[in-house]
Amino acid sequence: MSYYQHHAFICCNQRPDGETCCNALGASELMAYAKDKVAAAKRNGPGQVRINKAGCLGRCDNGPVMVIYPEETWYTFLDRSDIDEIVEEHLLHGRIVERLKI
Repeated sequence: MSYYQHHAFICCNQRPDGETCCNALGASELMAYAKDKVAAAKRNGPGQVRINKAGCLGRCDNGPVMVIYPEETWYTFLDRSDIDEIVEEHLLHGRIVERLKI
């Protein structure tokens, strides 16, 4: 059994010299927002949901990106409404958000 029901890794990598990267597209702010949303739902911690910052996940052209385990589901997101949908649907209710899946 997995230690977390859902474990989300959000790329917050910052590349030099203006190269395409997730952090330049607001990933760190949106990661903090996702963590706050999960905590507000009282679903963070062992046996529930964990949001982690990740280095480069190798999908910069789709960024910002996250991957959720154990489902191995990859998402792209642009703003808080996308994060709201991923948190509500996938992390809290186990339903994959097809429109944001990559």
